[in-house]
Amino acid sequence: MLPPPDRAALLLDMDGTLLDIAPTPDSVVVPPSLLASLTALRTRLGGALAVISGRPVEQVDALLTAIPTAVSGEHGGALRPAPNAAIERPDLPTAPAAWLGVAERLVAGHRGALLERKARGFVVHYRLAPHAGLTIRAALAPLLVGRTDFVLMAAHMAWEIRPAGADKASAVRAVMARPPFAGRLPIFIGDDVTDRDAIAAARELGGAGLFVPDAFGDAAGVRAWLAAAARTGNWSLAPGA
Repeated sequence: MLPPPDRAALLLDMDGTLLDIAPTPDSVVVPPSLLASLTALRTRLGGALAVISGRPVEQVDALLTAIPTAVSGEHGGALRPAPNAAIERPDLPTAPAAWLGVAERLVAGHRGALLERKARGFVVHYRLAPHAGLTIRAALAPLLVGRTDFVLMAAHMAWEIRPAGADKASAVRAVMARPPFAGRLPIFIGDDVTDRDAIAAARELGGAGLFVPDAFGDAAGVRAWLAAAARTGNWSLAPGA
C-alpha cells in the first residue's frame, strides 16, 4: 500500500530506475517525457520530490535539469537539500591517492574498463570489459584489509570504493528530515543492491519501498508509472500493472 500523494514524498534512484543503464555513465539518455513527468509530480507533491543516487549531485542536476527539490549523491555522501542550496557533506574520509593509482592501472590493463572519480572515492566500471569483473574485485579488495572507514560495493557491472558511514538509508533519513519532505511518508524506488537499505529505511519511516525488477520490471516501467501519476494525480496504476 502506497501513501496517498497528499501525504507522500517521492524519492527516486536514477540509473536503472529513472534512466536505462547505458554502456558508460556519460552515455545515458534522458527522455524529455521523463523531465515533464518529474516536473508535474514535483508540483503535485508540494515539492516533495528527491533523487537519491550514487552519482555526484552535480551530475544528477545536469542530467535532470535540477528538477528534483533535493538531491542526495554519492550514496549519501553529499546532499543538496533545496534548489540553489549549497551541497552539504558529512565528515567522511577521502580515498588515498595510492588507491586511485591502483584503479588507474586496472583500467589501463583492461580494455573497456572505466574509472569514475568521486569526491571521496571512485568506481571502476567493467560493463565494456565483462571478463574483468572478478579480476578488478580481487585487486581492489586487499586495499581495504584492516580498514573500517571504507567499503567495497558491487554495483551495475562496477565496483565502488566509498567511505563507510554514508549510504542510501542515511540519505533517505536526511532528505525526509527537511522541508518540504518532513511530515510526509516516503516512497523510495530503486533497482540495485545499493538501494536495498534505502527501501528498508523508507518502510521504517512508515512509507513504502519498491524494488524496480519486482514492481516495475525495468526503468521504462518506472517511467510509465510516473507518467500516469503525473497525469492523474494519484497512484491509480498499481506497480507492475
